Amino acid sequence: MAALKKIVLAIWLSILFVGIAYLFWRNEYIYSLPTPVPRDYQEVKIGALVDLPIENFGSRKKPMFLHFFNPACPCSRFNIAHVKSLFKKYERQMSFAIVVINSEKEYSEEEIQDKFDFKVPVFFDQSIASACGVYSTPQAAILTGNHTLYYRGNYNKSRYCTNKESNYAQNAIDSLLSQVQTPQFSPLALTAYGCVLPSCEKPKEYK
Repeated sequence: MAALKKIVLAIWLSILFVGIAYLFWRNEYIYSLPTPVPRDYQEVKIGALVDLPIENFGSRKKPMFLHFFNPACPCSRFNIAHVKSLFKKYERQMSFAIVVINSEKEYSEEEIQDKFDFKVPVFFDQSIASACGVYSTPQAAILTGNHTLYYRGNYNKSRYCTNKESNYAQNAIDSLLSQVQTPQFSPLALTAYGCVLPSCEKPKEYK
C-alpha cells in the first residue's frame, strides 16, 4: 500500500510539474523568442520611402512615430507606460500615432487612448504595418518628415523598458531630432520580438 501511495504521489507531482512547465512556456518563454518572419513577408529596408495609407496625418516638417499595438498581446501591455512617456516627452517635436492590429476584437479610438492616457491618433489598418515592414507587436516605426523609414524595431531588451542603456526607440528619436548619424543598433533592437500580427498568438512551430 505504501509503495502504491508513492507511485500515485510521483505521478501527481509529474503531472503538476508538466502543467507548470506548459504554463511557463505558454505565457513566458515563447514570448522571449524572436517572432518568425512570415512566409509572405515583404521587407521594407531602413532608408526606404514609405507610402503610408493615412490621410491628413503628420506633416512634412515633423518626423512621425508609429506605435504598433495589440491590446491582447502581453508584450504590448508591458511597455504601455514607456510608450506613454515618449508621447509626453516628444509631443512637440514629433507626430505620434497608435496602429492597433487585432483580428479578434474591435476596439474604439477612445478605448485605446484611455489605455495610454493620451489623445493620440489611433488607426485600425493592418496595411500600415505592411507599409512599414512590421509583422509583430509591440514595434516602433520612425519616419522622417519626408516619410523615409528611419527606424523600425523594438523599444528595449527589457519587456518593461526599464533598461535605460537599451532604450532603442528613444535613442533613435534622439539621434533623428539631433540630426546626427543614424546609430548602429544591435540585433536585439532590429529583430522582432513579441506577438504575431494580427492576433497575439505565436505560429504553430512555437505552440
